[in-house]
Amino acid sequence: MGKALCLLLALVALPRIATAEEITILAFGDSLTQGYGLPEDEGFVPRLEDWLEEAGRDVRVVNGGVSGDTTAGGAARIAWSLTPEVDAMIVALGGNDLLRGIAPEVSRANLDRILHEAQAREVPVLLVGLAAPGNYGPDYKVAFDAIYPELAEQYGALHAPSFFAGLPEEDPAKLRGYLQPDGIHPNADGVERIVEGLGPHVLDLIDRVK
Repeated sequence: MGKALCLLLALVALPRIATAEEITILAFGDSLTQGYGLPEDEGFVPRLEDWLEEAGRDVRVVNGGVSGDTTAGGAARIAWSLTPEVDAMIVALGGNDLLRGIAPEVSRANLDRILHEAQAREVPVLLVGLAAPGNYGPDYKVAFDAIYPELAEQYGALHAPSFFAGLPEEDPAKLRGYLQPDGIHPNADGVERIVEGLGPHVLDLIDRVK
């Protein structure tokens, strides 16, 4: 009787196993997403994929990072980047807008276009924010910093406050130990910390996949 019950339970479980599908996440961003300056297996995308697998998720993370890309570049390529197999998307753009001093309203419009395209295709989004430095003035900073939480609320997207949340941003001396010599891009240890910080947000994103 015990063996028969075990066999029945196994047969009941088979359809669930057979229908389980790998989730594909598009990591849509710039050099931070692309893994600038690092061996391929030490970049953000492969390390995030490993982290998610260790968390028990069957996930493929597609590297949609383009070095030097601005929000305008992202808006220009979003339509063909969202291929049919993409189940969810991480959007991490805006750093190069800050480096170039692009007007916040321009960055907002570009990110709005990206989120609108994702919404039209019913692709859930995790929008990763950035904080503007103070050198452009307080008005610029207030306007830029508001882009990410406001657009996330508008589109019902998930929001992670900062790509660098896993790093000790408040301590410049410690922060340098997690960055490459350019002081902008993370080294391998920095990527590990970044993945640990963003990983839980990505788990929430996976839970939104239909």
